[in-house]
Amino acid sequence: MTLSQLHYTSAPPGPGGSGFRFTAVSEDVPQGVLREAEQLIGYEPPRDSPARPDADELSGFPTAFSFSELSDGGRLLSRSVYTGVDYSGRWGNFHAHALHLPAGGRLPDGALPIAAWESRRWGRATPDGGRPEPIDRFEPSGLMRHEALVAFAVSRADRLAAVLADVRAVADDPGAGQVVLVERDSAAVAQWIALACAVLPREQAHRLTFTTYTRRPVQARQQIIGVLPSSETVAYGHRHRVHDCTRPPVPAAPGTSAEAVADPWAEVCARVWRAGRPDLFRRHGPDLGSLAAAALTARVPLPPAALTAATHWVRDRAGSLPEDELAAIVTALCEARPADDAGPVDRETSGTDSAGDFVAGLTALFERLDGQVPAVVSAPLAARVLTAAVRGDGPVPVVHGGSFTPEARTRLGAELGYAIRSGVADPAQPPAGRPLGLLRVADLLEVDCTDLLPDLAARLAQALMDIPEARAHASATGPEPRTGTGHPGRRTPAATADRDGAIPWWSTRTGPAQPGTGNGARAGTGIGPGTGHDAATGVTGPGGPADAAGLTGPAHPGGPGSSSGSSGSSGPDWPARPGRLSGTGGPDRPGWPSRAGGPGDLAGPALPGGAGGPGGPARPGSPVGPGSPVGPGELAGLRDAVAAHPTLRIALFGALDAISADRPVSAARMLAVVDLPVRGHPGFPHLRMCASNALPTGAGDRLTAFHGVVRTAGVSPHTEPAVLRTAVDLVWPGELPTGQEASLLLNELGSDLHRAAGTRDLLVDAALAAPADDRDIPALAADLLRCFTAELAPEQRAALLLLEFAGLLGTEGEGLDWVQRAAALGANARPVPAPVLERIHRALARRLLRGSAPPGELYALALSGDAALLSAYERRAQSNRVGDRLRTVPGYVADCFCDWSSHAGAHPAWDEICSGLLAKVLRPVVRALPAEDLAQVEAGLDRAGRGKLDAFRAWNRPGTLGRLAGRFTGRGRGKEGGRDGGRDGSRGNDPSSRYGDVAPPPGDGREYR
Repeated sequence: MTLSQLHYTSAPPGPGGSGFRFTAVSEDVPQGVLREAEQLIGYEPPRDSPARPDADELSGFPTAFSFSELSDGGRLLSRSVYTGVDYSGRWGNFHAHALHLPAGGRLPDGALPIAAWESRRWGRATPDGGRPEPIDRFEPSGLMRHEALVAFAVSRADRLAAVLADVRAVADDPGAGQVVLVERDSAAVAQWIALACAVLPREQAHRLTFTTYTRRPVQARQQIIGVLPSSETVAYGHRHRVHDCTRPPVPAAPGTSAEAVADPWAEVCARVWRAGRPDLFRRHGPDLGSLAAAALTARVPLPPAALTAATHWVRDRAGSLPEDELAAIVTALCEARPADDAGPVDRETSGTDSAGDFVAGLTALFERLDGQVPAVVSAPLAARVLTAAVRGDGPVPVVHGGSFTPEARTRLGAELGYAIRSGVADPAQPPAGRPLGLLRVADLLEVDCTDLLPDLAARLAQALMDIPEARAHASATGPEPRTGTGHPGRRTPAATADRDGAIPWWSTRTGPAQPGTGNGARAGTGIGPGTGHDAATGVTGPGGPADAAGLTGPAHPGGPGSSSGSSGSSGPDWPARPGRLSGTGGPDRPGWPSRAGGPGDLAGPALPGGAGGPGGPARPGSPVGPGSPVGPGELAGLRDAVAAHPTLRIALFGALDAISADRPVSAARMLAVVDLPVRGHPGFPHLRMCASNALPTGAGDRLTAFHGVVRTAGVSPHTEPAVLRTAVDLVWPGELPTGQEASLLLNELGSDLHRAAGTRDLLVDAALAAPADDRDIPALAADLLRCFTAELAPEQRAALLLLEFAGLLGTEGEGLDWVQRAAALGANARPVPAPVLERIHRALARRLLRGSAPPGELYALALSGDAALLSAYERRAQSNRVGDRLRTVPGYVADCFCDWSSHAGAHPAWDEICSGLLAKVLRPVVRALPAEDLAQVEAGLDRAGRGKLDAFRAWNRPGTLGRLAGRFTGRGRGKEGGRDGGRDGSRGNDPSSRYGDVAPPPGDGREYR
């Protein structure tokens, strides 16, 4: 291929005129190219050059070697030099020799344009005869040879990466501006261009336009512009990327647009040039990963971002690389150390510029190669990955023994043993994360960590109890931590006194933790978390607990439920709930079962700052302040570690067994998720029970489930009583047994076992909180009184006596003075639990309305003025059962009329109730009776005497009902009416002294009214 040539200089007059003109042009050069070329090949000497240089000075003028794009798609490669004087003797002449390359054309042998720099083929004068000599090749000058370019790259090391990054930017995007290189010699600019063209893809290098010198860079059209310090200055901006190599580099502020390097690829290219390996550019192309991998094998130090790119490239092509090449790259990667001496790489651009990313890349490569290549290939990589993981703080990869040679395993064990043990014992790490991973590595490298396993097991147990499944559905009013007697706090749905989270005096349950306090009472205190006046809140208020006269009325000062009762703890005084008097009179009373140091007391009282006390550390698995719960992705690793380490397994199961004894329900929820191999392991009875599948599915099979759970423990409750406590908590979580269930538990297992297991008060709670329709409660109360005679608190004993008495009513053991006896017992059980109060009221009403009541019982009811008892009597009288009996038994009608028309004026409440019953219950029945039944009613009333028959006839006679009713509707009633009816209500004799089953505690300020 013959290249078209142009020569341009100042020449004598000729066919083309005189002055600057084309003096030699190949025949095939179009005129349009000549006109455009004339604008590109001009030359202006430097501003500070001598006006009349001698020969030596003339050789120091810069050479304007340019490669420019023409409008027709072709290229113009030109060399312009200053020649001094022209033919006429005037100074300022220059000679330009140019080659025209049509669109798609190349230099001979495919040489890059910059390779023609200072070749002998360039002319400094017009050829003889005006005909250019053909050029078939260009011999490169010495400056373009390998050694010279490497030396130049080393001399410009501080700027090389930045220049290459900018050159790549403008080569990729012509609209990205121009690169301006300021050098004192145009030859240095030519070498810059040679360095840049070598790293670019070949096609981009052939299209890259440049000029090694111009005096006016703003007017230059090329992509790379070389200037001297004396040339016109240009500012760094979006159009010009200026690199002034005549001044020391100024460190740019991080994050500014002038930051030195914005491309890790450019940093790799710079390091390759400085290492003298430009041959890698031709073989491995512009891809960062490929070039970095090749540079690694050539032992070129690389920055972290480049190392990461190399690992990703190898990982993606591991299956297609020859084994020897793969082994060489892996070895080089393992020997590489991130080199950061060339300045930072822009984080936002590179994305993976840290040593941590390089380690992550190595880990990903190892996971890709593990098991796919021989151990001799994977061993260095496995060792590097493990070393980085052990000495770092990230996750520990899974490494198999086949990844190492025996020698590598022994060496690594010696090097990493201390770091592995420190990591396993590190309490700051989530125990199911790095510590378990390091324990796996310790097994692989035969590092002994046996002495560290108990502490790790304790942390694992707490982390397991902190998983969301174990912490879910926690009761706000029934926290699970145990009281001194052992059974967990629970809210009793049937106890109306438990509304709003109040804890009745007769329960040993702990109250909810108050804000700002510790984690709850320690075992054995019987005192709720941070207890002040709220530790055993008495339920008070009108119509609530019994008073001494009628089982109802407000609590008295100093008694249970009173704010002046003695406190069981020195915790903060939390404000009383609205409508209630908060108090802690119960726990410190004599005989209170859950007092610190009492039966079942396993520890002293919770002290501030102590475990479980205010400000103290949380118990393992505590609902408050979770640590680092085991995540779903860590469960498989935990199960593997438990299976592989008997010592860890035994220690973990022991820690979980202790927690299960304290929080069985949470432990059962946790084990349902974690699925540890507990059931097949001997020992650990509490943990085995929590892991069993024998829990009940309904109320009907709870006793069967209870026996199944106890059998799962593998030990007899008589040998380890705490097993009974855990089984009860699992089968009755958050609720109480029924009367039948509690009776069977007591009678089958015996009182001694319940006393030792701390479940005695659970049975007492079951009796006192049972709904009034549970028929088995009176028998349970009798059993409790028999079995725990000397251990019950006075209030508990009195309440149980009330339950027993309720069961005796209507039997041969009912005795006499029912109302007075119930009032006396209620006075000593104050405040009476709401279910107990409801039961005794219903039993008294049922017995009084059954008939054949001893003389004086109805009068005692009428005189008591007990609103709750009278209401129960009224409801019973209005029931369908009483109505059916009235309609079918005429004698019962007579009895009811006698009762409801008796004792007028005894108490306004009684008068009001009787008036209503006569009008709304009895009169409709009487009017519907047939004549023969009405005759039997009157005969019965006649036998009763005392004018009952006349009163009945008068009451039943039309027109007189209003007058008769007036006798029972407020005449003589006090101004207040209501429960006291304006009467003092005092009795001559104190029923509690007459029926002295239980005397009230002395000096508590309660009088019988």
